[in-house]
Formats: sequence, structure tokens, C-alpha cells
Amino acid sequence: MNILETPRLCLREMTWDDYPALCRMLKDPDVMYAYEHAFSDEEARAWMEKQLARYREYGFGLWAVILKETKEMIGQCGLTMQDCGREQPVLEIGYLFEKAFWHQGYASESAIACREYAFHTLRAKEVFSIIRDQNLPSRKVAERNGMTPNGSFVKHYYGMDMPHIIFSVKNPGFLK
Repeated sequence: MNILETPRLCLREMTWDDYPALCRMLKDPDVMYAYEHAFSDEEARAWMEKQLARYREYGFGLWAVILKETKEMIGQCGLTMQDCGREQPVLEIGYLFEKAFWHQGYASESAIACREYAFHTLRAKEVFSIIRDQNLPSRKVAERNGMTPNGSFVKHYYGMDMPHIIFSVKNPGFLK
């Protein structure tokens, strides 16, 4: 069942049938450069299980991004609740795509659809994208999604301090 559709993409919940495509992303060191390492089998399985748990708990998570033309999973994009050094977790739009599908507008197309879903379906007042400071392509996606920098913090991950920029955009329906 599709949750969102764009001109070129369908977004839907991932299933275990998507696991091989998910692993192509998570185990690729180029794709995972912002995480500083490609995922192991154990980390990939935990990532998948976390998405399935998010669907059950929140009704959303990172969704499979399916290219309509070929019906293949080319990435993941969706909404998650994330800590970013604020009092409460924030609703984040996150995205990750296979390298072969970079620089073709798929991340922006799916992220914009997720923003609209958050605003119109979930009635969110604001959405965020939390991005490594050195991840310029993801920062550009956030900017194309109408987001601007709204703070920063340091994540401690994999034994390293990783500076992140917090991008956000407010729902114009709540600005009146």
C-alpha cells in the first residue's frame, strides 16, 4: 500500500522483502559516509527492525522509495522522531538513497512529499532535518524542502563526535 506518490516515486512501508535493497544502501561505504562506516549485517537488521517498530508505534518511519518506472526500491525517505538536544524529540524528514540514484532529484522529490504529508496528514506545526555539517548534498535537499538552519548539536556516535545542523520549516497553516 502506497503512503505517498510523486510524479516518479511511490513511498510505502518497508517489508522484509525489501531487505536486500536496504542492505545495498546500508552496506555501501559511499552511501553511509555520514555515519563514518558501512553497516554490518547486525546493524542492517537492527535498522530494518527499528523501521518496523516505528510503523507500529507512530504509524510512520522511513519508507521504501520505489521508482515507478522500474518498480525497484532506490532509497528510503520518511518521518521519524529524533532527539537533537531539545526538550522534546522532533519530527524529522530523513532520506538515504543508493548511490546510482544520487543527483537526480529523488531525495528532494520524496522529502518534499514527506513534508506535505507531515503538514497536511499529521498536522505537524514544524518538521526538521538533522544533517551532518559536512553533508552538503543533504543540506541542499533540506534547503530545497524550504528548510533553513535552526541550531546545531553534536551527536556522539560510533565513538566519535559528529557535529550536526538542525534544519526546519514551519507549517504555513499554523503561522496565521
